[in-house]
Amino acid sequence: MPLRSHLPLGLHLLPCLTILFATSCATVDEPRVVSAPQATPVSPVALNKRGLKKKLVIARFSNETLYGKSVLLSKDLIARQASDTLATKLAQAGNLLLFHRSDPKPLLKALDAGTINKMGLNARYLVVGSVTEFGREITSKTGVFSRTKMQKARARVNVRLIDVASARVIYGEDGVGEAESEVGTTFGGGTKAGYDSTLNDKAISAAISKLVNNILEKLNKSPWRSHILDVSDGTVLIGGGSSQGIKVGDVFALKKRGRIVKNPQTNTSIELPGKTVGKLKVTATQGSTPEDEFSACELESGTLPEGDFGGYIIEEVK
Repeated sequence: MPLRSHLPLGLHLLPCLTILFATSCATVDEPRVVSAPQATPVSPVALNKRGLKKKLVIARFSNETLYGKSVLLSKDLIARQASDTLATKLAQAGNLLLFHRSDPKPLLKALDAGTINKMGLNARYLVVGSVTEFGREITSKTGVFSRTKMQKARARVNVRLIDVASARVIYGEDGVGEAESEVGTTFGGGTKAGYDSTLNDKAISAAISKLVNNILEKLNKSPWRSHILDVSDGTVLIGGGSSQGIKVGDVFALKKRGRIVKNPQTNTSIELPGKTVGKLKVTATQGSTPEDEFSACELESGTLPEGDFGGYIIEEVK
C-alpha cells in the first residue's frame, strides 16, 4: 500500500513557487543604447599637419518629420539637437573654426539658386542638414510576477557639405541611429519606467557619429585656402590669422584660379585646377577675432597680381 504524505498542501507547492520566484526575480538589464556603426575617429593631427583651421558654417537643421508635432517635444528642439550634436562632435577635432546660422532658409534658397557664394559667409564650407525620420516605440513584456517596459528611439539624419565658392555639394549622406532602454518590475517592486527623453539625444547622436568622420575625411582631402584682401607697396594682405593657425614665417602658394566649365551631363559647374604663380611668406598677423583677422605677407617668388584679386587664391603648401 503506497505511503501517503502528511505534509500540508502548501509545502508540496513550495519547490514550484521557488522556481517561479527565481525566474521572475531575474535581473533586468540597465538602460542600453544601440547605435549605428561608427567609423574610426579621425585624429586632429591627421586632418592638417600644419594645424591650419578651416572655416565651416553650420546652418540650423530642419525637421522634416511629423514627430515634432508631439506635445512632449517641440519641432525646433529636434532640429536643434541634430545641429548642436554635429557641431559638438566636429569641434572635438580641434582643426575647424565653426560658425552657426540660426535661420537656414536664406542659405537653402541661395543654394538652390547657385548664389551661395554671394551670401558673405566668410567661410569656405557650409553644412546643411535635416532630420528626415524620427520615431518612438514602446513595448512591454509581462511575466507571472514581472513586467518589463522597453522604449526605443530611431533617427535618420541627412547632411550635405558644400563648397561655398563653387556652390557644389562635395559630400552628402544619411546616417541612421537607434537607442533603447529597458526597465522592469518584479512583484510590484523596482523602477517605474517613465518617458525617457534621453533616448532622443542618443539616437540622433548615433545617427550623426558616422557622418562626422566622413565630413572630416572629406575636409582633409582639400587644402587650406584663403583670399587676397589687398596689395600695397609690395605687401599682400590675406584673410586669416592666428586663430586659424597662421604663424609668422609660414609660406603659402599664390595661385591663379582655373577656368570654370560646365558639365553638360550634370549641369554643374567645375573649377579646373589653378596655376601657381608665386609664393608668399607671412611677416605679421593682426586682428582679434576670426572674423577680422588678416595676415601681412611678402612675395618670396613669382609676381604680384594687379587689378582684380578675385582671380587668385592663397593655398597651403603640402
